[in-house]
Amino acid sequence: MNATSGSSPSGALLLCRADPSAVRPPAQLLRERLLLAPAGDDWSVLVPEGKPWLHGGEPVEQVVTGWATALAVSAATWPVLALWWDRDRAGLTLAAGFRRTVGYTWLADGTPVGEDEAMRTFAARLALDPVLDVQALEPLTRPDPDADAHSRLVGIVAVLARAGLALPTGLVPGDSADRLRSVALAQGAEQLEWPGWRDAVRAELDVVEEGPLGPYLRGPKARVLGGAQLAAGVPLLIWGIGRRSGGWATAGALLVAHGALGLVYDRLRDR
Repeated sequence: MNATSGSSPSGALLLCRADPSAVRPPAQLLRERLLLAPAGDDWSVLVPEGKPWLHGGEPVEQVVTGWATALAVSAATWPVLALWWDRDRAGLTLAAGFRRTVGYTWLADGTPVGEDEAMRTFAARLALDPVLDVQALEPLTRPDPDADAHSRLVGIVAVLARAGLALPTGLVPGDSADRLRSVALAQGAEQLEWPGWRDAVRAELDVVEEGPLGPYLRGPKARVLGGAQLAAGVPLLIWGIGRRSGGWATAGALLVAHGALGLVYDRLRDR
């Protein structure tokens, strides 16, 4: 089977290096029809349930790059890899936080049209083995008459398996969007629904609070930090106003605002 087979030659998968519980809140914020499933240790996969690239006038590459970027910025702590394909090309786009996205493309017959440096950056940002995994990726950047775009994407998945990726059985990049959706549903994928802004924000806050910054947003450490900011900010603000120093007054005001907001946030979240 090649990259142009199936009833719908365009399709995509979003591979997130995080558990489904962490992926769910930012994915819901996309307000798109997506299926979510675990895909190995610390990996999840998002399968588009619809085909917005067929109706919005944008190519599939551009649509999923936007999704991957939005997810990575929302998450900040884990990268998102979009695998995409259409009649003419296939490729990958890696988004990680606020960094510039990294992409690589193959023509439908498997001809590489990307830059080798992009593939090395891809490996580094996913924390792949700098020797073994990079060596495994190198053949994907070289001409091969026996490798089409579909097999190139399968090769990427094989390399990522070394890092714990394990796609649900039957979920193969390069298949039609309809088949990917039916396979994902048969494997028990979760259909993500838009919960409304209030529940979405609450879920996002829960994820942030469970991360490394959580203790400084809510709880004893957060209250100590807020109190210290107020204790430092109030006298600094008064001193700046008395000396008519706009810079010091602004710094004091910012400390007071941060401290007060931190204490208020901790109190409201407790309720």
